[in-house]
Amino acid sequence: MDQLRDQLEDQLAALVQEAAPPLERQWWHSSTVYQIYPRSFCDLNGDGIGDIPGIISKLDYIASLGIDVIWLSPIFKSPMDDNGYDISDYRDIAPEFGTLADFDLLVAEARRRGIGILLDLVVNHTSDEHPWFQNSRASLDNPFRDFYVWRKPGPDGGPPNDLQSTFGGPAWTLDETTGEYYLHLFSRRQPDLNWENPKVRAEVHDMMNWWLERGISGFRMDVIDYIGKQVDQGVVTDGAHLHEYLQAMNRETFGGRNVLTVGEAWSATPASALLYSGRERQELSMVFQFEHVTRQWDETYGKWQPKTFDLVELKSVLSKWQNALADDGWNSLFWGNHDLPRAVSKYGDATGYPVESAKMLATVLHLLKGTPFIYQGEEIGMTNMPFSAIEQYRDIETLNMYQLHVDAGRSAEDFIMGANANGRDNARTPMQWNSAAYGGFSTVEPWIGVNPNYASINADVAMSDERSVWNHYRQLIALRKSHPVIVYGKYQSWLDDNKDVFVYTRRQDRDLLVVIGSFSAHEVSLDVPEELKVSGNCLISNYQPIEALGETVVLKPYEAFAILHRMP
Repeated sequence: MDQLRDQLEDQLAALVQEAAPPLERQWWHSSTVYQIYPRSFCDLNGDGIGDIPGIISKLDYIASLGIDVIWLSPIFKSPMDDNGYDISDYRDIAPEFGTLADFDLLVAEARRRGIGILLDLVVNHTSDEHPWFQNSRASLDNPFRDFYVWRKPGPDGGPPNDLQSTFGGPAWTLDETTGEYYLHLFSRRQPDLNWENPKVRAEVHDMMNWWLERGISGFRMDVIDYIGKQVDQGVVTDGAHLHEYLQAMNRETFGGRNVLTVGEAWSATPASALLYSGRERQELSMVFQFEHVTRQWDETYGKWQPKTFDLVELKSVLSKWQNALADDGWNSLFWGNHDLPRAVSKYGDATGYPVESAKMLATVLHLLKGTPFIYQGEEIGMTNMPFSAIEQYRDIETLNMYQLHVDAGRSAEDFIMGANANGRDNARTPMQWNSAAYGGFSTVEPWIGVNPNYASINADVAMSDERSVWNHYRQLIALRKSHPVIVYGKYQSWLDDNKDVFVYTRRQDRDLLVVIGSFSAHEVSLDVPEELKVSGNCLISNYQPIEALGETVVLKPYEAFAILHRMP
């Protein structure tokens, strides 16, 4: 079934790309983006919560990596029901993070270092404390009533339909004041905006322009595939008017500015990605797609049940997306973010070969075609947190799902095992700066526990070691800026059925880049395809450099390297 689906998606993508003009080069094609989760990055005022002054204090660290853009998870005023993804004021900063003056200083100081700031645009929903919603729920005839999605009770007096929240339970909550239900596809404290209302769209556009005029470099757009929802038809993503709304947003806000826009779209397929990001579409720069993530989830319990890692499956998805967006659109490249587990724990070997596997993962990702996104701490090899009890978690999704699973008869231990593998709090533990108390993140106990391995895995240790994961990332970022074949070279995969090794090439003009990465904790003997028996400059490796490939190559555990061959 998956194979048939892949074939159909490839055919659809090919149709969308037919007769596409040559790719127009953009500044963000050769850029690398660094994601910061402000609450967990650096606490400068000593309250246990990261803040904007803390980010400013680490700009030199980020610049030394070679980063071009910083994406900030939400910093707006919020009651923090979902750690800032529930916004109560789009034009103010959450006081625990700082002030607008702090933000303006961050933009200026980042720009001075050649770094742009990408804001997280959360406009599928707001907080229930947003004045729009406070007015909307006040009465049936309030001018703001249609800013949100309201429905009368169903025939039995219950919810209007059976839509479910992503965070568990019904997506409808009854509001006693008016006797109607409001929609919330996430927390009940995150009511969904009604994008069918042109006044909502106008307010969002005005707000976006307000931030763009403050000098930001663009937006990451939270669950943007939800804004076209058609709730009465049971359609949550990819609604009939989604792309109409995005084209209007482009036209009214960022379209005339040279900025980066990235849409989070869990529902994206290669064909729909080209609708979002095709050069003639006038919508977004690119989307985050998550097929390589969801294909690794359990069929019954989803991400809450660890599933045996399947490299062949992973390669098939990555290759499909590389091929589908080869000549139009653009790929986002990432292993992790604030919603996903730590890369080295998910795809590598955090206990046996943490450094080698972290470098391998970086190598095979950053040399693909697309814009790489690094999640804070990934560059030093941070790992998943060994939580032992549900009380240690802070994530609303994890807490809600724990209760639902336990109520359904699953053991607490089994759920925690799954959450420790894939839960969102793995990525949200404080950044590990040094071996001081709390990993140097704060002088007081942080809002969430620090991973106990901070004494050995931290930025100070990494920056002082020329063979560290950090220096490997730094080298990869520099290579992207100096070798056009990494940015624009044509992708081709090899040995697709090999269960241990990822092999691909990038080709541009006379340059052929051969990339090989082992996902095995054991030595692997690889028969080299005839076309790849080349010699040249080893651009990067995590063991000793390999500059030529013969009949076979014996790969050490998690070995990865890239050879640049100059064709005659």
